[in-house]
Amino acid sequence: MIQDLHAHTNYSFDSPDEPKKVIETAIAGGITMLGICDHNYGVGLARRELCYNRGTDLSVDYDRTLRHYYEHITLLKEKYEKKIKIMRGIEIATAIGKHNFALPDSADVSFFDFCLVESLDKVNVSIAKGDIFSFAKRCGCPTGIAHTDLFKYISDIGESPYRYFKKMAENGIFWEINVNLDSSHEFKPHDYVSEFFKNKEQQEIIKKTGVKLSVGFDSHIISEYKPSRVHNACSLIKNMGIKLMFENL
Repeated sequence: MIQDLHAHTNYSFDSPDEPKKVIETAIAGGITMLGICDHNYGVGLARRELCYNRGTDLSVDYDRTLRHYYEHITLLKEKYEKKIKIMRGIEIATAIGKHNFALPDSADVSFFDFCLVESLDKVNVSIAKGDIFSFAKRCGCPTGIAHTDLFKYISDIGESPYRYFKKMAENGIFWEINVNLDSSHEFKPHDYVSEFFKNKEQQEIIKKTGVKLSVGFDSHIISEYKPSRVHNACSLIKNMGIKLMFENL
């Protein structure tokens, strides 16, 4: 399976591309499973001006907009089912800043196929408070940790990598190997990914604990999409004997 579980569309305000275009580009690139995973605030707030002007208000009702997004991606999932497996995801912001994009407590995301949680390691400003286990229960759907150097984070909190990843596996929480390389990310690959692919000790911990990985390009501009990076990461992980999330679907 060649999976990319982290693709953005124009539901995320930092992407200009319609979902259909994103899906068709993935198909052309030989991707067999694609996770559409737009930002919760882009989906939930629906309009750019509302999103960037709401300040720290956490009372916004996401129910209608989240459902509309899910239903739209479901229609596309059905349309392209003979060409690619579409997963309906949502990327969850947890950090509170100048523009508070964090997921409101009232927002239900449990009906999504999966979610990706960002800013887990920003404990002082994250509504998850560094506790992915409690936050995953709050989300209520398969949960992944997005673009985070987990080995560093685990070391910083004084935890054992083996125990932490084992607990993740037991709770069905997966770890994203983010292979982005585009202008949205200043063409800077993640150091933690490069380290993981050469660090046999880290690979052995992932393998022994049984935690699953996901691969995501985190595309925001589809003209800069590089499916070869996704193919390479999926192949390397498979050759390590490590399982990818949803690989049996």
